[in-house]
Amino acid sequence: MLQRSQRVLETIPVGSLGLIPLKSCEELGQKVNDYLVEWRHTNELEHKENIAFTGYERDSYLIPAHTPRFGSGEAKGTIDDSVRGNDLYLMVDVCNYSLTYKLYNYTNHMSPDDHFQDLKRVIAAIGGKARRITVIMPYLYESRQHKRSSRESLDCALALQELVNMGVENILTFEAHDPRVQNAIPLHGFETVTPAYQLVKGLLNSTPDLQIDSQHMLVISPDEGGMSRAVYLANVLGLDMGMFYKRRDFTRVVNGRNPIIAHEFLGTDIEGKDMIVVDDMISSGESMIEVIRELKKRGANRIFVFSTFGLFTNGLELFDKAYEEGCLTKLLTTNLVYQTPELLSRPYYVSCDMSKYIALLVDTLNHDVSISDLLNPYDRIQALLNKYQEEHPQV
Repeated sequence: MLQRSQRVLETIPVGSLGLIPLKSCEELGQKVNDYLVEWRHTNELEHKENIAFTGYERDSYLIPAHTPRFGSGEAKGTIDDSVRGNDLYLMVDVCNYSLTYKLYNYTNHMSPDDHFQDLKRVIAAIGGKARRITVIMPYLYESRQHKRSSRESLDCALALQELVNMGVENILTFEAHDPRVQNAIPLHGFETVTPAYQLVKGLLNSTPDLQIDSQHMLVISPDEGGMSRAVYLANVLGLDMGMFYKRRDFTRVVNGRNPIIAHEFLGTDIEGKDMIVVDDMISSGESMIEVIRELKKRGANRIFVFSTFGLFTNGLELFDKAYEEGCLTKLLTTNLVYQTPELLSRPYYVSCDMSKYIALLVDTLNHDVSISDLLNPYDRIQALLNKYQEEHPQV
């Protein structure tokens, strides 16, 4: 990772930095805040005492915000501190189903819709007083409903338009299901960030005997939609790639989709090679498990699964079974969405922390400096690979 000390940020900040992680994103927000506090206390900034840098160095950049609910399920947004003139960064995890609220006499788990409404409530509580508002939404709300097929709602596009109409200037997300959804807000900032560096780092740190070359390893895309992701990773690591495509039964619809008949493989021989299966998200995990089993049938050695978002909507039973059978070696996802204690306790699971990367993005944007070099992790991954090869010369 590019160190904060290597970045020269001498430009005047857009405004006094404020970080507002909603309750769904509290833990990640606290880690981001800790990095920012540490960097700004230790940074030898030439103009730190200048009036333009008032409030630059603080013990915390967190601004308390709450979204209390009434017994009917209705809610409101409140902010405890003044935010006038601040450069605000709001963080929300729309997938955090662990949070609950009372609805009449029932306990209701928060859905993505609830989290999105709470985000809008906090923006409404800001009341236009902030200098600039940036929303950091790691899992883009409704991102799987990104294009229209016949008479359907375009929820993601509508959500983005709602945010910018409320005064949001920039939206930061990770691995948007289809980045073209930004066409809905062409005059505002929209960045989709890849966690490729953190996933590769997690793999290298947890596995000491990898041979990262095209003779011993292959990158696999589990479907045609993730091809560009797999192509990028294969190019960066200097590997070949293969892909599966889903053969579907277009004569039937089950749970709103045409059922998958089979996974067909396109690519070179995989006998005895390690596999990196890369996808943007694991929802139920059924498709991923089918891909893993198909790779094992074809003679794959170890199988490592990379996924930005591990939702595990049907629990971990499928992955537990695959691990016990020797089909799954390691499962790596980020902490950008809620992780259950059960997931964190699994022997095959590796959590990739994204807080430092987010802090770098926030720190850089607050200075109104380009983040282009942060968005392309190629050089950092190469440095990581070189270091790994030096530390493991026998491999």
